[in-house]
Amino acid sequence: MSYRSWNSWIVAGCLFVWKAASAGDTLRLSLQQVVTLAKERSIAAKQAATTKETKYWQWRVYRSNYQPQLSLNGTLPAYSKTFSQVLQPDGTILFQPIYNNNSNLNLSFSQTIAATGGTIFGTTQLQRFDDFDRHNTLYNAVPFGVGISQPLWQFNQLKWDNRIQPLKYEESRQAFIESMEQISVTVSGYFFDLLLAQVNLQIAETNLANTLAILRIADAKLQLGKISKNELLQLQLERLKAMKAAGIARRDVEIATLNLRAYTGLQGAGALQLELPPAAIAMQVSAQRVLEQAFANRSDAIAFVRRLREASRDIAQARGQNGLNASLTARLGYSNSATTLSRVYRDPQDQQLLELDFTVPILDWGRSKSRIQTARANEQFTRYSVEQDKQVFTQQIVTQVTLFEMMRDQVSLTAEADSIASEKYQIARDRYVLGNLSITDLSIAFQEKDQAKRDYVAALRDLWGAYYQLRYLSLYDFEREEKIVYR
Repeated sequence: MSYRSWNSWIVAGCLFVWKAASAGDTLRLSLQQVVTLAKERSIAAKQAATTKETKYWQWRVYRSNYQPQLSLNGTLPAYSKTFSQVLQPDGTILFQPIYNNNSNLNLSFSQTIAATGGTIFGTTQLQRFDDFDRHNTLYNAVPFGVGISQPLWQFNQLKWDNRIQPLKYEESRQAFIESMEQISVTVSGYFFDLLLAQVNLQIAETNLANTLAILRIADAKLQLGKISKNELLQLQLERLKAMKAAGIARRDVEIATLNLRAYTGLQGAGALQLELPPAAIAMQVSAQRVLEQAFANRSDAIAFVRRLREASRDIAQARGQNGLNASLTARLGYSNSATTLSRVYRDPQDQQLLELDFTVPILDWGRSKSRIQTARANEQFTRYSVEQDKQVFTQQIVTQVTLFEMMRDQVSLTAEADSIASEKYQIARDRYVLGNLSITDLSIAFQEKDQAKRDYVAALRDLWGAYYQLRYLSLYDFEREEKIVYR
C-alpha cells in the first residue's frame, strides 16, 4: 500500500470516529491519526498548498516566455474631426480642419531564442485612411514580413532564467514537502502537550483517590492511638495538595485540547483521549544515509546550487551593462498601397530593413569596472556563505541522528524506571497501611512514582520529536525506505 493510500485510510478512520465524537462521545486518537488530520485539515496545510500552487503558476509564466506568441493589435476605429496646427512653408502656422479616419490592424507572431536572447518575428499589417473632406480612401498593407531582432554584447536574461528558474521551481516543490513534514513536527508537540496534561490529570486523580483512602485509614489509626495528630495533619495537607493538583491538571487539559483542536482543525463537542505512542520505531538510520537523502531531497540543497548560479548571473549582468551595447534588427517582406482593398494585395513591392543601433561609452569614470568587481565580490561572499550553510546543514543532521539514537535508549531506561517506581509506591502504600512506614517515606514514593511517569512521557515526546525531525531534515521515510511525496 502506498504512503498516500495509507494516509487516506487513516483519515477515513479519523473522520469516522470524529463523527461519532460529535455527539458527545470520547474521541480516541493515536499520534499518527493526529498527524494525518493536521496534514489534511490544518490551516498550515492549506497555506502550504496555496504557496505550492502560486509557485506552479509562476513556473508556467516563466515557461510561456519560451513559447511562440501570437497577438492582434490595432486601432479601430480612429475617427477624428477637429482643428490641428499645420506648419506652412513660410514658417507660419495655420489651424486646418481635419476630418478623417485612420485605422490599422497588426497580426504578429514572435519566438524568442534562448541561446542568443534574440527574437524572430513575423507580421501582417493593414492600414486604412479615410479623408471625409475630400471623399477618398487609401489602403496601406504589409501582406507578409519576417525579421529578427538580436541584442549584441548584452546580458541574456532568457539564458540565465533557463538555468535558474527550473531550480526555483524544484526548490518550491521540495519546500512544500518540507512544510508538510514541519506540520508533523509541530502537531506532535501539541499532541504530547495534551498527552502529558492527561497523564498529569490521571496521576492527580489517582493520587487524590489514594490519599483519601489512606486518610480514612489514618483516621481509624488515630482513634486507636497508632499515629500522631501531626501525621494526620500531614495527610490532610497531602489531600489538599492532591485536590489542587487535580484542578490545575484539568485546566491544563482544557488548554492543551483547545490548542490541538485549533491547529488540526478538529471540531466537535466530544472529549479527546490520546493513546500512548509506541516506545519503539522500526527503522535503522545512520548519519551518512540521512545526509545522502537530505542532499538529494531538501530544498536547501537545491538552494545551494541556485544561489551560486544567481551570483554567476549577476557577474554576467554586470558585464552586459558595461555601456557597449548594440542591437541588430533585420526585416524582409512585402508592402503596398492602393485605393482599394483588393489592389493593395496585388503585386506588392519588396520591403527591406537593416538597422544597427549601438552605444559606445567614451568615458564612464570606472563605472562598468566597479559593477563587475562588485558582482565578483558578491559571488565570492555567496560561495563562503553557501559553504558555511552546508556545514551547518550537515552538523544539524548528524546531531539529530545522534539525538534519535540517544532517545531510543532513554525510552527504555525511563520505561524501566516507571515500572520500578510504580512497584515501589505500591509496596510503600501497603507498608504504611500495616504501620511500618512513615508518612514522609510514603510521600517520597508518591513523588517518585509521579515523576517517573512524567519522565516516560517526556522521553516518548523526545523520541517521536526526533523521528519527525529526521523525516523533515531528509524528506525520506526510513520505515518504508522511500522518499516522501505528496500529490
